[in-house]
Amino acid sequence: MKNWLGGWAVAVCICFTGCGYHTAGHGVQLPDNVRTIAIPAFVNDTQTYKIEQMLTAAVVREMVARTHYQVLNVPNQAADATLSGTVVSSYASPLTYDSQTGRAASVLVVVGMRVSLTDKQGKVLYQNPSYVFREQYQVSRELSSFFEEDSPAMQRLSREFARTLVSNILEGF
Repeated sequence: MKNWLGGWAVAVCICFTGCGYHTAGHGVQLPDNVRTIAIPAFVNDTQTYKIEQMLTAAVVREMVARTHYQVLNVPNQAADATLSGTVVSSYASPLTYDSQTGRAASVLVVVGMRVSLTDKQGKVLYQNPSYVFREQYQVSRELSSFFEEDSPAMQRLSREFARTLVSNILEGF
């Protein structure tokens, strides 16, 4: 009888003690009064042409697709919160070289971002001053069929950044 009771007590303790994990998408940390989020165009502090437009558009698409928040593209008093972002760094560097020609065979693109989500009163709801995302692409060897791969690589990087940012905001990381 004593072994049965001890085993039962252990089973009850296991059931009532959690491991601390939770299911993704269920840990919304934003205040209940946030229903509208303004996402103005991000600031570009780099020399990379239109990178801020690509990143902003990807975040807006992701926010609309994954959340119930109304998204505005300009900050104003109607917005309960404003998501601001700055592209702080962007560079591409050769990753591998073609042994026959000596030219780059693949390139690594690295983008650094700073973002913050603030409410109407200026209280920071979420911030990350050091996002860093990387994307690799292959350089075409044939000049006759040459087409730029850097733009699709930036689009992939933008989508990954947007997915990560929205998840981090929703999960409160």
